[in-house]
Amino acid sequence: MTRRLAEVAKKVGVSEATVSRVLNDKPGVSDATRAAVLTALDVLGYERPTQLRGERARLVGLVLPELGNPIFPALAEVVGGALAQRGFTPVLCTLTPGGLSEADYVEMLLQQQASGVIFAGGLYAEADAPHDHYHRLQDVRLPVVLVNAASEKLSFPQASTDDAVAAEQAFAHLLSLGHERIGMVLGPEDHVPSNRKLAAARAAAERAGVDLPGAWVRRSMFSLEGGQAVTGRLIRDGVTGVICASDPLALGVIRAVRRLGMAVPDDVSVVGYDDSAFMNCVNPPLTTVRQPIESIGRAAVTLLVSQVEGGPVAAEELLYEPELVVRASTARVRTAHA
Repeated sequence: MTRRLAEVAKKVGVSEATVSRVLNDKPGVSDATRAAVLTALDVLGYERPTQLRGERARLVGLVLPELGNPIFPALAEVVGGALAQRGFTPVLCTLTPGGLSEADYVEMLLQQQASGVIFAGGLYAEADAPHDHYHRLQDVRLPVVLVNAASEKLSFPQASTDDAVAAEQAFAHLLSLGHERIGMVLGPEDHVPSNRKLAAARAAAERAGVDLPGAWVRRSMFSLEGGQAVTGRLIRDGVTGVICASDPLALGVIRAVRRLGMAVPDDVSVVGYDDSAFMNCVNPPLTTVRQPIESIGRAAVTLLVSQVEGGPVAAEELLYEPELVVRASTARVRTAHA
């Protein structure tokens, strides 16, 4: 206790006696100082005294990697509405080039005494990325929920689309159309959801007796430009069907195919992932695997609120089944390209 008083007092710039008054909920301390001491407790990783735990603001951070991919605004709408129904105020934290990082947002939310954080598409999904800010949240026992697969080193509650089922659906669809030279465009090498998709696709290929060599698996940033950049090699290798880890990647593949003087789906069939807004309006309308965003978003809020209220939370990852949506970007194979 003495060490804790000294550390918090030093952090805030007040006396240990003042810190003691705050921790024991005694009068004689300004609201600003009381808030600073409680924030310092959170930042230093100390648990608040029982009588002070209810002082957290009913704010919940929703940390998203971007808003350019329509799947993230769609998730924000579901989560924001579900939080409001439960009496919480969502705080949207979007990563932008040159802007605040995930770690910066975590610090801000701790300072604002937020009740919890929901992360989607964050660094938790990259096994080799820095995870110190997640460990910090674990240390202060702030309620956290992760949307979609995370590194095995993190033990937060998760609500995820079943990546294995998604890959199996896409692979089976292309096989049913006669494609045997099927490639993939995925996220970075350490991206857990992408690796789950790859493992499932390789198992499906083995069951079907077709090849899925490493050369037919390309890695990229999650963007249209990333998908476009890695497609040329696949086409040169004679791939006739491409499974992508996001809809923007799929749109990049389609652009690359066209710039090579070929057509989708006449020459190359393309399958996306997400079924984000307007994928039925692009040319051609995109065949994709739909994430059950409504179900996942509401589950994430339920998991978070249960933690805030001290209720039980399942330790197992909640897996939600996706749905293949067949449109015009896939067709029966015609000829393999040399």
